[in-house]
Amino acid sequence: MEEQNTEAKLKNLLKQEKIQLWNPPYTSDNNQPGQQQMQELAERYAPQVSLSVPEVGVALESIRVQAVNRGKGNKTFRETNVASLELLLPRDARKDLKTKNYMETRLDVLVQELVDRIGEEHGLRYIRLILSGKTLCPDKRLDEQGVKNHSKIMVLRVTDNELKQQMHKEEEERKNKEEKKKSQDKSLQRTQKGFQILSERDGSEDPITTPFLEIADQRGNPLKIPDKERKALILAMGFHEKGRSLMKRKQYDNAVCHLLKADGQFRKCDSALLTAVDNYAVLQLDIVWCHRALEALSCLDDAKSRLQTAERCFLQCYGEQQERLMMIKGNTGREQVLFLRLYLLQSLLSYLEGNDTQARDKLSKVESLYSRLCLDSEKMNQLLLLGFTEREARLALRACQGDLQDAIVHITNHRKEKEDLKHRERQKRRTRMDNISTLTAMGYSRRDAARALHRADGDMNKACGILLDASMAARATNNNTEGVVSPEKVEQLLYLGFERDASEAALRQTGGDVQSATQLLLENRGVLPSELLPVSPPSTSPSTSSPSSEEPTTSSTSTEDDDLVNEVLEDISRHEEDYLDLTLEEEQELIGVIKSYLSRGPAPTV
Repeated sequence: MEEQNTEAKLKNLLKQEKIQLWNPPYTSDNNQPGQQQMQELAERYAPQVSLSVPEVGVALESIRVQAVNRGKGNKTFRETNVASLELLLPRDARKDLKTKNYMETRLDVLVQELVDRIGEEHGLRYIRLILSGKTLCPDKRLDEQGVKNHSKIMVLRVTDNELKQQMHKEEEERKNKEEKKKSQDKSLQRTQKGFQILSERDGSEDPITTPFLEIADQRGNPLKIPDKERKALILAMGFHEKGRSLMKRKQYDNAVCHLLKADGQFRKCDSALLTAVDNYAVLQLDIVWCHRALEALSCLDDAKSRLQTAERCFLQCYGEQQERLMMIKGNTGREQVLFLRLYLLQSLLSYLEGNDTQARDKLSKVESLYSRLCLDSEKMNQLLLLGFTEREARLALRACQGDLQDAIVHITNHRKEKEDLKHRERQKRRTRMDNISTLTAMGYSRRDAARALHRADGDMNKACGILLDASMAARATNNNTEGVVSPEKVEQLLYLGFERDASEAALRQTGGDVQSATQLLLENRGVLPSELLPVSPPSTSPSTSSPSSEEPTTSSTSTEDDDLVNEVLEDISRHEEDYLDLTLEEEQELIGVIKSYLSRGPAPTV
């Protein structure tokens, strides 16, 4: 990390002065360094990067050689398709420790050919080649395994026995990796399927027996969202919750797969919706945090872009001075942990880009926030003794800037608000079930009654109107068809895989409309419930009861769906502010790492 930081600083300085080290006077016609000019540069830059002249000289020469070799290699590769590879040889096999070793080769040759050439030129008998931490397979081509022009290849010396053991180990690792990938893919598929089922439920079913999800604001009130966006948003939030669950278990590689899936679903939603809530901003932070944990911050542009998106969303959602947040929640203390993590990641990226000044500025903000958010253990213990949970205590103390009495009042009020919300939900559910019973007593099926109430937002008069209109339309259609079921239409449904009895019943129920009949059968898994059948079907109508052989299949599918739904629901936190409940232990550790790298000297003056 330090070497990357130093070279980044020097490259910035060279870019500002428009100095091209691969051109004269820094590089001669025979590609040798201009000693005097390189020395002068080292002496001029040393104070600015807070390093000794020899250290800067070595770094500058490394940058120069890289540029010269890249230029030569690019030209050769364009003209002949011969790539230039940098070989990282074993220490005792190098003739000069300061000189880098290169080898030219085509990329469409087997790795074994390159192994033989390296062994012959450098006197190495048993070796293996490593690219980006992966061992190259001898019997495959270089380009098939990701080797490109200018790739750095590590050369490791091994004994014949070690080579065999290593090959066995790598084969086991490959199998484990494949199993891990299959496991990740299965997890993604199950998560998607489970939340897909939930996203397609519209709340018209009995909420006690059939769980469904609805989108609520920061106070828990349901939001009206177009159906298409609602489904995408539920999938996005489902993948995010699963990813966060995996993050808590330190399974960052699997977590980031789910988080990126969430990102894809969020992008299907209207941008105005994403800026109205903080979910999308938190997701961007979580993705970059996972990449940091996996030490995969080499793609700085992507990480930087995600953090900029997070910061912009926070400002739009909370307000420039967090005034919107204050208006909604009455305080801003709990959300400060998000800004702490944001500034901390920005500090890390600034350091990796060689901008120590900006890294220090961001770290200063981080330490200021950390000092306010780091809680008094004695106050935490007092709240725990009063019977409050650790999460309640942590969130309340941060919301109340560490004031113990205010925190007690805050938790008490929050518990009352949650209980009031639950009471309203229970009352709403009771009213809804009573209304369904009333409509059922009027002769309508429970399914139709529930759907009508859902469409009418619980208004009984509107629901009655919807049901009456539907009955009149169905009666008119039935009168027109005179109860006759077209054999051709029945054949169409049979071709789609439905049973004859159910197909004929569905066509009668929908007045002979094939599309409506198909939808009706799909919604009921090919078997119509008794409440959808006429009270006194014509004597010519066959029985609509499903064959006994199909019952286990239907029941099995329903049970499988329920099990899948319950599985994904386990990953959803029962606390609405779980994402704000950070212990800050990982953050404290990263603060120490960045401080240690920045403590080498004063910030550069450019």
